[in-house]
Amino acid sequence: MATQRFELGKIFSDLYTIFLFTRSDIRIALIPVTLFAIAAAPLSSPLRLLDTILWIWLHLLQFNVANQIKAPEEDKINKPSRPIPSGRMTVHDATILRWALVPICLAYSALYSVQLTFVSLSMLMFTMWYNENDGDKDALSKNLLTAVMYGCLEVGGTLVAARDHTQLSQTGQIAAELTVAVFSSTLHAQDFKDADGDRQTGRRTFPIAYPIISRIAIGLAIPLWSIFLALVWDLDILSATAFVAYGCYVGMRFMLYRTVKDDKRSCKHYSTWFSLHHLFPAYWYFHHGTNGYPSLALVEQILNGTVAA
Repeated sequence: MATQRFELGKIFSDLYTIFLFTRSDIRIALIPVTLFAIAAAPLSSPLRLLDTILWIWLHLLQFNVANQIKAPEEDKINKPSRPIPSGRMTVHDATILRWALVPICLAYSALYSVQLTFVSLSMLMFTMWYNENDGDKDALSKNLLTAVMYGCLEVGGTLVAARDHTQLSQTGQIAAELTVAVFSSTLHAQDFKDADGDRQTGRRTFPIAYPIISRIAIGLAIPLWSIFLALVWDLDILSATAFVAYGCYVGMRFMLYRTVKDDKRSCKHYSTWFSLHHLFPAYWYFHHGTNGYPSLALVEQILNGTVAA
Protein backbone atom coordinates (compact mmCIF):
# COMPACT_ATOMS: atom_id res chain seq x y z
CA MET A 1 0.00 0.00 0.00
CA ALA A 2 2.83 2.34 0.90
CA THR A 3 4.53 1.48 -2.40
CA GLN A 4 1.39 2.38 -4.33
CA ARG A 5 1.14 5.73 -2.54
CA PHE A 6 4.80 6.37 -3.30
CA GLU A 7 4.35 5.58 -7.00
CA LEU A 8 1.23 7.72 -7.21
CA GLY A 9 3.05 10.58 -5.51
CA LYS A 10 5.96 10.18 -7.92
CA ILE A 11 3.59 10.37 -10.91
CA PHE A 12 1.96 13.56 -9.65
CA SER A 13 5.37 15.04 -8.87
CA ASP A 14 6.61 14.28 -12.39
CA LEU A 15 3.48 15.75 -13.95
CA TYR A 16 3.89 18.90 -11.86
CA THR A 17 7.52 19.14 -12.97
CA ILE A 18 6.42 19.01 -16.61
CA PHE A 19 3.74 21.61 -15.91
CA LEU A 20 6.38 23.96 -14.46
CA PHE A 21 8.01 24.20 -17.90
CA THR A 22 4.91 26.04 -19.15
CA ARG A 23 3.61 27.78 -16.01
CA SER A 24 4.97 31.20 -16.95
CA ASP A 25 3.21 31.02 -20.34
CA ILE A 26 -0.27 30.21 -19.01
CA ARG A 27 -1.28 33.87 -18.86
CA ILE A 28 0.40 35.14 -22.04
CA ALA A 29 -0.06 32.10 -24.30
CA LEU A 30 -2.28 29.21 -23.19
CA ILE A 31 -5.26 31.30 -22.03
CA PRO A 32 -5.34 33.88 -24.87
CA VAL A 33 -4.65 31.29 -27.60
CA THR A 34 -7.42 29.06 -26.23
CA LEU A 35 -9.78 32.05 -26.14
CA PHE A 36 -8.78 32.85 -29.71
CA ALA A 37 -9.45 29.29 -30.89
CA ILE A 38 -12.88 29.27 -29.25
CA ALA A 39 -13.73 32.67 -30.71
CA ALA A 40 -12.30 32.19 -34.21
CA ALA A 41 -13.42 28.61 -34.89
CA PRO A 42 -16.07 28.94 -33.36
CA LEU A 43 -15.91 25.96 -30.95
CA SER A 44 -17.72 22.98 -32.49
CA SER A 45 -18.58 21.31 -29.16
CA PRO A 46 -17.76 21.72 -25.44
CA LEU A 47 -15.75 18.49 -25.45
CA ARG A 48 -13.52 19.84 -28.22
CA LEU A 49 -12.26 22.45 -25.73
CA LEU A 50 -10.16 19.81 -23.94
CA ASP A 51 -8.61 18.68 -27.24
CA THR A 52 -7.82 22.29 -28.11
CA ILE A 53 -6.17 23.04 -24.77
CA LEU A 54 -4.11 19.83 -24.97
CA TRP A 55 -2.87 20.59 -28.51
CA ILE A 56 -1.85 24.13 -27.58
CA TRP A 57 -0.22 23.04 -24.32
CA LEU A 58 1.79 20.22 -25.92
CA HIS A 59 3.26 22.60 -28.48
CA LEU A 60 3.97 25.21 -25.81
CA LEU A 61 5.69 22.49 -23.78
CA GLN A 62 7.81 21.49 -26.77
CA PHE A 63 8.99 25.08 -27.22
CA ASN A 64 9.56 25.78 -23.52
CA VAL A 65 11.58 22.64 -22.84
CA ALA A 66 13.83 23.45 -25.81
CA ASN A 67 14.19 27.04 -24.60
CA GLN A 68 14.91 26.19 -20.97
CA ILE A 69 17.54 23.61 -21.86
CA LYS A 70 19.39 26.33 -23.69
CA ALA A 71 19.61 28.94 -20.95
CA PRO A 72 19.31 27.44 -17.45
CA GLU A 73 21.68 30.10 -16.11
CA GLU A 74 19.20 32.81 -17.15
CA ASP A 75 16.39 31.02 -15.33
CA LYS A 76 18.44 30.92 -12.13
CA ILE A 77 18.01 34.71 -12.07
CA ASN A 78 14.63 35.34 -13.70
CA LYS A 79 12.64 32.15 -12.97
CA PRO A 80 14.40 29.96 -10.38
CA SER A 81 11.26 27.86 -9.80
CA ARG A 82 11.50 26.27 -13.26
CA PRO A 83 12.38 22.54 -13.32
CA ILE A 84 16.05 22.78 -14.30
CA PRO A 85 17.31 25.60 -12.00
CA SER A 86 15.22 24.24 -9.11
CA GLY A 87 16.81 20.81 -9.51
CA ARG A 88 13.57 18.95 -10.29
CA MET A 89 14.97 17.79 -13.67
CA THR A 90 18.45 17.57 -15.15
CA VAL A 91 19.40 19.07 -18.52
CA HIS A 92 19.98 15.51 -19.80
CA ASP A 93 16.47 14.35 -18.90
CA ALA A 94 14.95 17.57 -20.23
CA THR A 95 16.75 17.01 -23.54
CA ILE A 96 15.22 13.54 -23.81
CA LEU A 97 11.78 15.03 -23.08
CA ARG A 98 12.36 17.81 -25.63
CA TRP A 99 12.92 15.39 -28.53
CA ALA A 100 10.31 12.88 -27.35
CA LEU A 101 7.71 15.64 -27.68
CA VAL A 102 8.39 16.01 -31.43
CA PRO A 103 6.71 12.75 -32.56
CA ILE A 104 4.02 13.18 -29.89
CA CYS A 105 3.00 16.61 -31.25
CA LEU A 106 3.13 15.47 -34.86
CA ALA A 107 1.15 12.29 -34.18
CA TYR A 108 -1.51 14.14 -32.21
CA SER A 109 -1.89 16.66 -35.03
CA ALA A 110 -2.11 13.89 -37.65
CA LEU A 111 -5.23 12.58 -35.91
CA TYR A 112 -7.09 15.67 -37.13
CA SER A 113 -5.80 16.62 -40.58
CA VAL A 114 -2.83 16.94 -42.88
CA GLN A 115 -3.14 20.71 -42.60
CA LEU A 116 -2.82 20.60 -38.83
CA THR A 117 0.22 18.31 -39.16
CA PHE A 118 1.90 20.96 -41.33
CA VAL A 119 1.13 23.59 -38.68
CA SER A 120 2.73 21.33 -36.06
CA LEU A 121 5.74 20.77 -38.29
CA SER A 122 6.07 24.52 -38.84
CA MET A 123 6.01 25.05 -35.07
CA LEU A 124 8.79 22.46 -34.74
CA MET A 125 10.97 24.15 -37.37
CA PHE A 126 10.54 27.64 -35.89
CA THR A 127 11.25 26.22 -32.40
CA MET A 128 14.55 24.81 -33.68
CA TRP A 129 15.39 28.10 -35.41
CA TYR A 130 14.65 30.06 -32.25
CA ASN A 131 16.51 27.79 -29.83
CA GLU A 132 19.03 25.48 -31.49
CA ASN A 133 19.98 28.06 -34.16
CA ASP A 134 20.10 31.13 -31.85
CA GLY A 135 17.16 32.96 -33.37
CA ASP A 136 16.54 34.49 -29.95
CA LYS A 137 19.88 36.27 -29.75
CA ASP A 138 18.89 39.19 -31.98
CA ALA A 139 15.99 41.40 -30.90
CA LEU A 140 14.39 41.60 -34.35
CA SER A 141 14.51 37.87 -35.13
CA LYS A 142 13.42 37.06 -31.57
CA ASN A 143 10.27 39.17 -31.93
CA LEU A 144 9.43 37.94 -35.42
CA LEU A 145 9.99 34.26 -34.63
CA THR A 146 7.99 34.47 -31.39
CA ALA A 147 5.11 36.20 -33.19
CA VAL A 148 5.10 33.63 -36.01
CA MET A 149 5.10 30.73 -33.52
CA TYR A 150 2.28 32.41 -31.65
CA GLY A 151 0.38 32.54 -34.94
CA CYS A 152 1.05 28.82 -35.45
CA LEU A 153 -0.46 28.09 -32.04
CA GLU A 154 -3.55 30.12 -32.90
CA VAL A 155 -4.04 28.54 -36.31
CA GLY A 156 -3.49 25.05 -34.89
CA GLY A 157 -5.76 25.58 -31.91
CA THR A 158 -8.50 26.96 -34.15
CA LEU A 159 -8.27 23.98 -36.53
CA VAL A 160 -8.64 21.59 -33.60
CA ALA A 161 -11.62 23.50 -32.19
CA ALA A 162 -13.50 23.86 -35.47
CA ARG A 163 -15.79 21.40 -37.23
CA ASP A 164 -13.58 21.64 -40.30
CA HIS A 165 -10.01 20.71 -39.34
CA THR A 166 -8.63 21.61 -42.77
CA GLN A 167 -9.12 25.37 -43.07
CA LEU A 168 -9.82 28.61 -41.23
CA SER A 169 -12.70 30.93 -41.95
CA GLN A 170 -11.86 34.29 -43.51
CA THR A 171 -12.54 35.94 -40.16
CA GLY A 172 -10.20 33.47 -38.45
CA GLN A 173 -7.44 34.17 -40.97
CA ILE A 174 -7.72 37.93 -40.48
CA ALA A 175 -7.75 37.50 -36.70
CA ALA A 176 -4.59 35.35 -36.77
CA GLU A 177 -2.78 37.82 -39.05
CA LEU A 178 -3.71 40.73 -36.78
CA THR A 179 -2.51 38.86 -33.71
CA VAL A 180 0.88 38.16 -35.30
CA ALA A 181 1.19 41.84 -36.20
CA VAL A 182 0.18 43.01 -32.72
CA PHE A 183 2.41 40.52 -30.93
CA SER A 184 5.50 41.14 -33.07
CA SER A 185 5.34 44.87 -32.33
CA THR A 186 4.51 44.68 -28.62
CA LEU A 187 5.90 41.42 -27.22
CA HIS A 188 9.03 43.14 -25.91
CA ALA A 189 6.69 44.30 -23.13
CA GLN A 190 7.58 40.95 -21.53
CA ASP A 191 11.33 41.57 -21.75
CA PHE A 192 11.62 44.52 -19.38
CA LYS A 193 11.21 42.38 -16.26
CA ASP A 194 13.81 39.84 -17.49
CA ALA A 195 16.52 42.30 -18.56
CA ASP A 196 19.04 41.31 -15.85
CA GLY A 197 18.97 37.63 -16.77
CA ASP A 198 18.98 38.34 -20.50
CA ARG A 199 22.17 40.42 -20.16
CA GLN A 200 24.01 37.56 -18.51
CA THR A 201 23.14 35.12 -21.32
CA GLY A 202 24.10 37.54 -24.10
CA ARG A 203 20.54 37.94 -25.33
CA ARG A 204 20.08 41.35 -26.94
CA THR A 205 16.42 42.30 -26.43
CA PHE A 206 14.92 45.68 -27.28
CA PRO A 207 14.83 46.86 -23.63
CA ILE A 208 18.56 46.07 -23.33
CA ALA A 209 19.59 47.54 -26.69
CA TYR A 210 17.31 50.59 -26.54
CA PRO A 211 16.13 51.11 -22.94
CA ILE A 212 14.44 54.48 -23.51
CA ILE A 213 13.16 54.03 -27.06
CA SER A 214 11.70 50.60 -26.24
CA ARG A 215 9.56 52.08 -23.46
CA ILE A 216 8.36 54.91 -25.66
CA ALA A 217 7.60 52.41 -28.44
CA ILE A 218 5.49 50.16 -26.20
CA GLY A 219 3.81 53.20 -24.64
CA LEU A 220 2.64 54.31 -28.08
CA ALA A 221 2.08 50.93 -29.74
CA ILE A 222 -0.45 49.54 -27.26
CA PRO A 223 -2.83 52.56 -27.39
CA LEU A 224 -2.52 52.81 -31.19
CA TRP A 225 -3.23 49.10 -31.63
CA SER A 226 -6.19 49.45 -29.28
CA ILE A 227 -7.72 52.14 -31.51
CA PHE A 228 -6.96 50.19 -34.67
CA LEU A 229 -8.43 46.93 -33.38
CA ALA A 230 -11.56 48.66 -32.11
CA LEU A 231 -12.12 50.07 -35.60
CA VAL A 232 -11.35 46.86 -37.51
CA TRP A 233 -13.63 44.72 -35.34
CA ASP A 234 -16.34 47.39 -35.37
CA LEU A 235 -16.74 47.48 -31.59
CA ASP A 236 -19.67 49.36 -30.11
CA ILE A 237 -18.86 52.71 -28.52
CA LEU A 238 -18.87 51.41 -24.93
CA SER A 239 -16.64 48.40 -25.66
CA ALA A 240 -14.30 50.45 -27.84
CA THR A 241 -13.94 53.19 -25.23
CA ALA A 242 -13.19 50.69 -22.46
CA PHE A 243 -10.65 48.76 -24.55
CA VAL A 244 -8.85 51.88 -25.79
CA ALA A 245 -8.79 53.41 -22.29
CA TYR A 246 -7.27 50.25 -20.86
CA GLY A 247 -4.71 50.13 -23.67
CA CYS A 248 -3.69 53.72 -22.90
CA TYR A 249 -3.31 52.84 -19.22
CA VAL A 250 -1.15 49.80 -19.98
CA GLY A 251 1.05 51.79 -22.37
CA MET A 252 1.53 54.60 -19.87
CA ARG A 253 2.51 52.14 -17.14
CA PHE A 254 5.55 50.97 -19.11
CA MET A 255 6.72 54.54 -19.63
CA LEU A 256 6.15 55.82 -16.08
CA TYR A 257 6.93 52.86 -13.81
CA ARG A 258 10.35 51.30 -14.40
CA THR A 259 11.42 49.10 -11.49
CA VAL A 260 11.52 45.30 -11.90
CA LYS A 261 8.49 45.00 -9.60
CA ASP A 262 6.61 47.60 -11.67
CA ASP A 263 7.55 45.86 -14.92
CA LYS A 264 6.21 42.54 -13.62
CA ARG A 265 2.89 44.19 -12.77
CA SER A 266 2.81 46.02 -16.10
CA CYS A 267 3.45 42.73 -17.89
CA LYS A 268 0.38 41.23 -16.18
CA HIS A 269 -1.71 44.14 -17.46
CA TYR A 270 -0.23 43.64 -20.93
CA SER A 271 -1.22 39.96 -20.82
CA THR A 272 -4.78 40.94 -19.89
CA TRP A 273 -4.97 43.54 -22.68
CA PHE A 274 -3.53 41.07 -25.17
CA SER A 275 -6.00 38.36 -24.11
CA LEU A 276 -8.99 40.69 -24.46
CA HIS A 277 -8.51 41.28 -28.16
CA HIS A 278 -8.52 37.52 -28.75
CA LEU A 279 -12.24 37.61 -28.03
CA PHE A 280 -13.02 40.02 -30.86
CA PRO A 281 -13.68 37.31 -33.50
CA ALA A 282 -16.49 36.02 -31.25
CA TYR A 283 -17.80 39.59 -30.96
CA TRP A 284 -17.79 39.82 -34.75
CA TYR A 285 -19.62 36.52 -35.21
CA PHE A 286 -22.24 37.54 -32.65
CA HIS A 287 -23.01 40.89 -34.29
CA HIS A 288 -22.31 40.13 -37.96
CA GLY A 289 -22.72 36.37 -38.37
CA THR A 290 -20.36 34.01 -40.19
CA ASN A 291 -21.04 35.12 -43.75
CA GLY A 292 -19.13 38.40 -43.66
CA TYR A 293 -15.69 39.22 -42.32
CA PRO A 294 -13.94 42.36 -41.00
CA SER A 295 -12.97 44.94 -43.57
CA LEU A 296 -9.29 45.75 -43.92
CA ALA A 297 -10.02 48.93 -45.85
CA LEU A 298 -8.41 50.90 -43.02
CA VAL A 299 -5.19 48.93 -43.50
CA GLU A 300 -5.26 49.57 -47.24
CA GLN A 301 -5.79 53.28 -46.66
CA ILE A 302 -2.82 53.42 -44.29
CA LEU A 303 -0.61 51.49 -46.70
CA ASN A 304 -1.71 53.61 -49.66
CA GLY A 305 -1.02 56.74 -47.69
CA THR A 306 2.42 55.48 -46.72
CA VAL A 307 3.29 54.55 -50.31
CA ALA A 308 1.99 57.88 -51.59
CA ALA A 309 4.04 59.75 -49.02
